[in-house]
Amino acid sequence: MISIVIPSWNNLSYLKLCVESLKKHSQCEHEILVHLNDGSDGSLEWVKSQGIKYTQSDKNVGVCLSVNLLVSQASCDWVLYMNDDMVAAPGWDTGFIEAIKAAGSDLVMLFGTLIQPEIGKNANMIKQNFGESPASFNEAQFLAQCMIDPRGNVEGVASQPTLVSRKWWSMLGGYSLEFSPGMSSDDDLLMKFWVAGCRTYRIVGKSRFYHFGCASTRRIKHNLGGRIFVMKWGITQIEFYRRYLATLKNADGGNTEGNPHNFARNSFLGRLRRVGYGLTKDYPLGDIEAWDPQPGQGKWSSGN
Repeated sequence: MISIVIPSWNNLSYLKLCVESLKKHSQCEHEILVHLNDGSDGSLEWVKSQGIKYTQSDKNVGVCLSVNLLVSQASCDWVLYMNDDMVAAPGWDTGFIEAIKAAGSDLVMLFGTLIQPEIGKNANMIKQNFGESPASFNEAQFLAQCMIDPRGNVEGVASQPTLVSRKWWSMLGGYSLEFSPGMSSDDDLLMKFWVAGCRTYRIVGKSRFYHFGCASTRRIKHNLGGRIFVMKWGITQIEFYRRYLATLKNADGGNTEGNPHNFARNSFLGRLRRVGYGLTKDYPLGDIEAWDPQPGQGKWSSGN
């Protein structure tokens, strides 16, 4: 059983489709928790009518706070974070459960295989168009074709949704507040797990999700997450992906004794940028204030 945490910001049509797909296409009974940012579009009434466990803030508090709050309310050993603009395909949970058993450890990061209408240059996604919104979503076609692409697991990369042990999420602090409202919070979490010793970052081929794409993030003022990342870790995101995560695709899994890539280290470029940003910009407080001049001043509630 998995605790599924879903932040939602006035996206009722997306949220309904997301939750309904989880209920219809899960082989096991899982716990669903939703955080409503505002919820004045009818989302609050809907989650209450469905008996869904929820938390609510009277304004948008961003991904970091909302997901951390939901995880603190979760009761299962494994937590899946997914966005409300995703639709689960049949077999999503059995694929993850098999991957957990195969990993042999709870210090792992597992990810779903995303299907999107547009994927850019991301070869780890599957390009298929089953609709641009819930109103145009072709469920019959999605169910018939979502597994046509035969690809399996992919090592040393990250995606969404994200499945991790609740124990490790709590030990490592989950999403860090300095990345509010959320840009690059995923990369920061990857680094936290790496420093803790995680060497399994795996996209699970059997766990598939359709993603309409950016239903909420296009509406907010983005923090400059890449700059906050290098200020915090002394290495750029691209360097972390290329120098460390990419080594997991090697025959030794990037974890051989004495491997210089076995622990992340600052880079010259990272140190240089850290100095430049530190002298000329106000990170992360400037980003947070630009997004929300009164962070933490909203009212919170929960139910069910």
